Amino acid sequence: MTDPHGNRLVVDSLGKSFALPGRRHGYRQVLAGVSFTAQPGEFVSVIGPSGCGKSTLFNTLAGLETPDSGRIGFGDETRPAAAHCAYMPQKDLLFPWRTVLDNTVLGLQVHGIAKAEARRRALELFDAFGLSGFEDARPSQLSGGMRQRAALLRTVVQDRELLLLDEPFGALDSLTRTEMQAWLQDVWQRYRWMVLMITHDIREAVYLSDRVVVLSARPATVCREVRVDLPRPRTLSMITAPEFAALEQELLDVLTAESRSAAVVQRPGAAPGG
Repeated sequence: MTDPHGNRLVVDSLGKSFALPGRRHGYRQVLAGVSFTAQPGEFVSVIGPSGCGKSTLFNTLAGLETPDSGRIGFGDETRPAAAHCAYMPQKDLLFPWRTVLDNTVLGLQVHGIAKAEARRRALELFDAFGLSGFEDARPSQLSGGMRQRAALLRTVVQDRELLLLDEPFGALDSLTRTEMQAWLQDVWQRYRWMVLMITHDIREAVYLSDRVVVLSARPATVCREVRVDLPRPRTLSMITAPEFAALEQELLDVLTAESRSAAVVQRPGAAPGG
């Protein structure tokens, strides 16, 4: 699996704007000089007001959007940054007509890995992901949590340096979400992937992360980085600890201030994205 001593991610002054529909010269600036880093083996969460550009940031990292300015880099500059990333979107996107095993090998097959070799690599992870015995099941036969584990397996088996997780548990009920957070912490500690995770759940960010990057209201910049110096493994009982609560409150205060900023009605005639 991914080498925990590999290259770090550098996001440097990333900018991105989109044309406004129906306006020849209008645009909306979404990212305005976003800069941060992530180290090998580090779990970093990205939070920010709704609509601030978190998904645009991830789409740019994954190569689905081209930045207008700035740089995304890994140590190996001979390949595009997207070649270092594996992206898990909000929805599991499992194909209902394929078995769980055949769903998990899709990314490998797209990149030219032979079916037999792709299956061998995926099967090595089924036990760790709690999916043993469900190799030939259809997605409709899985619980919501199991579907998310299958989607994550499909992502990590590609063996990229960086995992991009976009609200991986957002669609789950509260109990299942809590169970999945504990499971993700355990499996991450086993493999030590470099992870960037978008979440709207501040408690989830503190519970899982080494560091939390807070984006401002659109156009987004990094307005705060908070290091989570809590011991691992983290237990659910830790959520009530004063140190945990203080970190959660700090992030809530920053996010609330940025959300209020995002809610300010733009003056008529003001430049888009200003």
